Amino acid sequence: MNKRSIYFAMIFSSVLGGLIAIGGYQLVAPNKVEYIPVTEKSPVSFTNYSFDSSKFVVPEGLNFVFAAKSATNSVVHIRTKISESARTSNSPFDEFYRDFFGQPDNRGGRPSMGMGSGVIVRDDGYIVTNNHVVDGASEIEVMLNDNRTYEAEIVGVDPTTDIAVLKVEDVGLPVMKWGNSDDLNLGEWVLAVGNPFQFRSTVTAGIVSAKARNINILARNNNDLQIESFIQTDAAVNPGNSGGGLVNLNGELVGINTAIISPTGAFAGYSFAVPVSLVRKVYEDLVEFGTVQRALLGIRIVDVNADLAERENLDVIRGIYVALVNPNSAADDAGIREGDVIVGVEGRSVNTTSELQELVALNRPGDEVEITYVRDGSTRKVLTTLKNSRNSVDIILTEVENLTIEGVTFENVSEGDFDNLNVSGGIKVVEVRSGKFREAGIRNGFIITKINKTEVDDIDEFKGYLERSRGEGILLEGFYPNGEKAYYGIGW
Repeated sequence: MNKRSIYFAMIFSSVLGGLIAIGGYQLVAPNKVEYIPVTEKSPVSFTNYSFDSSKFVVPEGLNFVFAAKSATNSVVHIRTKISESARTSNSPFDEFYRDFFGQPDNRGGRPSMGMGSGVIVRDDGYIVTNNHVVDGASEIEVMLNDNRTYEAEIVGVDPTTDIAVLKVEDVGLPVMKWGNSDDLNLGEWVLAVGNPFQFRSTVTAGIVSAKARNINILARNNNDLQIESFIQTDAAVNPGNSGGGLVNLNGELVGINTAIISPTGAFAGYSFAVPVSLVRKVYEDLVEFGTVQRALLGIRIVDVNADLAERENLDVIRGIYVALVNPNSAADDAGIREGDVIVGVEGRSVNTTSELQELVALNRPGDEVEITYVRDGSTRKVLTTLKNSRNSVDIILTEVENLTIEGVTFENVSEGDFDNLNVSGGIKVVEVRSGKFREAGIRNGFIITKINKTEVDDIDEFKGYLERSRGEGILLEGFYPNGEKAYYGIGW
């Protein structure tokens, strides 16, 4: 037998041996292959898998079902129409509007649409939301969770806290109960309820990450009256959530979701809500008086830190340093001086300007509060009668006349600003939205003192000059609150 024959014989023997081995195994091994179907008893299931909820126990403190059910019907979807460009280019909220609120560009003068959320707090149609949700809106539509839709009117707004109150005409609406933001603890579970990306009645969960947080989003027009004492959470908040409710596990309102910090404009782990203690006070003032009764100590303050304590030779490294006391203010009357360090209000310790501003703002002019402060190493207490921006304890009503013309809103300079701005009269530009004034470069906060070289003291005079100057050019003179003088010529 030649080598080639031997080679093929070896291959044949190997194949034959393998077949015999396989056949023998099949004869002795069990011949059964079982496919397990996916049933309700299988550990594998589709995502709509049903189970017996009576046998499923959620650990205490992690059950969000009750809070979600009780809150969603009270949170509304708000849609606004803005006739032209209602926000000015120098507003610090511009980027915030685009990234968080969902405010699109309004190029070409086309009406723009906005979206947000709100919370029903009274069954006869009162709704709280953010001021920036309805700012500049010519039409406001409110949609409930059950698809009922209403036209809403603005009861009042407070830009210093970014809170607004709306009213719809109906009764028996589902109301969310007021909670107590002062009782919130770090690490406590909360829910954010709103309408992100127009997904209505969306609920997300997170914990309270911090309280009394200042993120410098409300400061504008050199106004020192803004209050930022936000509740920080990690509950997911996105464009459209603005004005919605921050809710505790009892289903109670503890905050109004207002802002996020994000490099992309979408949620990145940090969301901020106005605490309900402040929201409720602003709401009650706007409903009762039409404007917020702002109580002030009349001081300029800064947080104490180690560097400041060393520089000013302070005996404490925490608290609020009094850098300036305004004459005839509440603090001045109480004997508080520059260099004092405030460490408490009404028996509660305060360590930051945000905490102090919030606690003072919960009061009205004429209220007495106990201030605890440190001077020369000694801790002292004093009763202080808070005042308003006019250095009085009177209730301020909505008596200031507004004038809106050519896309600009004007108002009289208030008496409280006379001393601060060193003027005896004038017209303040509240909001520049469009038209000739904006094209001329006029910005929010401009104080008009002269028109065509003639002094103007109030809106009536200003309106009269405008009417008599039709077809002519006008020259406006004035200044901004930071002292910058300005002149604007406008073809009228």
